[in-house]
Amino acid sequence: MAIKRRNLLLGSGGTLLLSLFPWEIAYGAGIVDVRIWPADEYTRITIEHDGKLKFRSFVVRENPPIRMVIDIEGLALSDHLKKLVQEVSPNDPNIRNIRLGQYQPNVVRMVVELKEDVKPQIFELPPVASYKERLVVDLYPKNPNRSIAASDDPLAVAINQQNAARNGQGNSSPRSKSGKEKLLVMIDPGHGGEDPGASGQMGTHEKDIVLSIAGKLNDLIAQDDEIDARMTRRSDFFVPLGERVNLAQKAGAKLFVSIHADGWISPNAKGSSVFALSEKGASSAAARWLAKQQNDADKIGGINLQGVERSVQNVLVDMSNTWKINYSLALGHSVLQEIGKLNDLHKSQVEQAGFAVLKGQGIPSILVETAFISNPGEEQKLLARAGKFPAAVVYENLGQGNSRRHQAPGEKR
Repeated sequence: MAIKRRNLLLGSGGTLLLSLFPWEIAYGAGIVDVRIWPADEYTRITIEHDGKLKFRSFVVRENPPIRMVIDIEGLALSDHLKKLVQEVSPNDPNIRNIRLGQYQPNVVRMVVELKEDVKPQIFELPPVASYKERLVVDLYPKNPNRSIAASDDPLAVAINQQNAARNGQGNSSPRSKSGKEKLLVMIDPGHGGEDPGASGQMGTHEKDIVLSIAGKLNDLIAQDDEIDARMTRRSDFFVPLGERVNLAQKAGAKLFVSIHADGWISPNAKGSSVFALSEKGASSAAARWLAKQQNDADKIGGINLQGVERSVQNVLVDMSNTWKINYSLALGHSVLQEIGKLNDLHKSQVEQAGFAVLKGQGIPSILVETAFISNPGEEQKLLARAGKFPAAVVYENLGQGNSRRHQAPGEKR
């Protein structure tokens, strides 16, 4: 095709060059992939492409159904783009259907028919990891249950709503049968949505296995009269690192437990690990590498930095202190000892590094790498046990005496 075009240019003078140049600009971006991530909290539409795009959008609220219109300049209507129509799930809580058309020679119009009114956020993401350029459309419900909203951030509002609805809780602090305030734990399943985390040789994604583990931990805690839990996500969508920390702080959590399944360049790496925050530096080169991988989640999962309030961004500033880290290390040591009875340990001591997700002000936090999902044997073990063993181990060290042995700050004996 390039040879034919070149010959055509050579034989036709400058006039044809001028007529082709706008065409090259208009159709310069090719579609790599399209994805839709539906969740009760919000729905994300991702258009991955290999060029530069311009877009404009507006919402039509007259003559229902409500429709969001997005004009994307620099695209031709291709089969790859048309896949968006089939990607819409009947169970999507926000999108009814999507229509696409070549609105102008260099403009594709996308009409998103909505099930309810939304607060849209549209932004672009630069290439990172295996992803190329991405145009992202996040659709947040416009009218969530404001009685349980913890902030004006649409993602925080939606997550709090789902936590309250599924745990049967409102705004008030949960209490035991004796009237004592329960120990509130924020469970954080790592990654999600656009960010799959590490992957195993059998095709297992870290984001899926840790969500299963976190769900089982939440179920165990739900049966305990002295402990209560919230989750940063309950389905397959991405939550920025700062928002995870912010959710824990707004909920008044006394502990923060982030669940992961490690990945390494060698399939021979194995064993469970527990990490805590470091005020100074990483305790090992491996811990430093892992912290960097985890801290890059916002780049991979996709965060609209223009839409993040300064207060949320500031959460990522290191606000750690000695007592919080000491408590985290003690809790982490107990979890590590118990995991060691059921699985090999990658390191026999709690490792430390600058994990952004562990930087919640005043909240003792640990990150549990349950196993190496990149190791075929451990991947199989995680699938066979369906996440039961790490969930049970973490639970036993939060309650049943351990939460009192490592008493949470502000909690009376």
